[in-house]
Amino acid sequence: MKKVAIFASGSGTNFDNIMNRIESGVLSGIKVTALYTDQPSAQCIHLAKQHGVEVHIYEPRTYPNKSAYEEDVLNQLNEEHVDWIILAGYMRLIGHTLLKGYEGKILNIHPSLLPKYKGKDAVGQALNSGDRETGSTVHYVDEGMDTGQIIEQRTCPIYQNDTKEELENRIKALEYELYPAVIQKIIL
Repeated sequence: MKKVAIFASGSGTNFDNIMNRIESGVLSGIKVTALYTDQPSAQCIHLAKQHGVEVHIYEPRTYPNKSAYEEDVLNQLNEEHVDWIILAGYMRLIGHTLLKGYEGKILNIHPSLLPKYKGKDAVGQALNSGDRETGSTVHYVDEGMDTGQIIEQRTCPIYQNDTKEELENRIKALEYELYPAVIQKIIL
C-alpha cells in the first residue's frame, strides 16, 4: 500500500475525484494519509471531512520563512510515512526543503499544455491566445513554476465562442480521467 498526501488550496475537485477513485477501487493500493492545505477556509477541507480524511492546515504567514514552513510540513509527512505527494490545486511553489525530502515523488496537474501557459489563469491565457486547442498536463514538480518533467498530456479543443467556464469544465473533465490514470501508472 502506497501512502500519499494530497496538497490543495481551493475547491478540491481533483482531490475529491481522486478520493472517489480510491473509494471505488479504481485506485486500489493507495492510502491518502491526509489533506494538506495552506488555506484554513478552503472548500477542500469540507470534502476531506466528507471522505473521512485527516486535514493538516499550515499557514505560511505564521512562519518566519518558507524553509521553516516546509520543515514543519516535512516532519508531518515523515511522521505519516508518506511515499508520494500529489498536488491537486495547491497554489504554492514547492521549495527546496520539500523537494529534497521528496525528490522525484511529487506530482502536479496543470490546466494547460505545458510548457505553454504556466502559473495562474492558464485557462484564461489559453482562451485569449487564439490557440485552437489546450488541455491538461501531469508533471513532476521541480523548483520552477510548472517547469518539471512532463509525464502525460491530454488535449481538448478551444471553440470560437467558448466562455472561460465552458473551457474550464472541458479541461476538468480531462483532468478527472488523466490524473488518476497517471497516478496509477507512476505510483502503483
